[in-house]
Parts: sequence; C-alpha cells; structure tokens
Amino acid sequence: MAMHCSDFRSGSNVIPLRMSVLPRHREYLMRWLDAGTRMGLCDADVCRDEDTAAEQILVWVRENADPAYLVRPEGMRWVLTDHLRDHRLGTFENLESALQAIRPVLPLGAIAAA
Repeated sequence: MAMHCSDFRSGSNVIPLRMSVLPRHREYLMRWLDAGTRMGLCDADVCRDEDTAAEQILVWVRENADPAYLVRPEGMRWVLTDHLRDHRLGTFENLESALQAIRPVLPLGAIAAA
C-alpha cells in the first residue's frame, strides 16, 4: 500500500535541529575569554534569546559598556553579529572559528567535534 503526503500528520516525528551551547563550548568560551583579557575582552554571557528561546553568547569588550558581539547557533553553523550595529559579520562551521573572528587568542582545534 503506497502512502501519500496527505497520510502524514502535521505532528510528525521529525524534530528540527537546534544546536545549543554545550558544556564543552562554555569551557572553551571561558578559556578564550581569559586568554583575550589582554586584547580587550571583558566578559561573556550565555543567555536565551527572548524571541526564539535559543541560547546565544554575548561578548563585551573593553571599549563599550554594551555587548559588542553576539554569537548564536543557526542550524549546523554559528552566526557572528556585531551586536552594536546589528550587522551580521559571518557564519562559521564551529564556535571556535566564530570566537577566533572576534579575537584570535587560542589555537583552533581545542573543541571536539559536535
């Protein structure tokens, strides 16, 4: 018996992929922040976006009291945004590369693949 598209319920078993900030990402973020203190990195925070409920990372630099950068997962990639100007700076395959684009203070390859 062949199935037709109309046979599938709208509440299917397909779960949309939503990456999140894992413990290994948090650990790397803290090491990156410590290493970048001399290069103007001040603070970082993992929080939830109020609109999407997805986790995101805010990064503060010495020059400004407001968060300067926003890093968030999107599908299987990480998006880096200039938070002050609301301008997308790039899309990266991993969190390390996104943070490296802000300040290259640690060698790449420190986080195991997701």
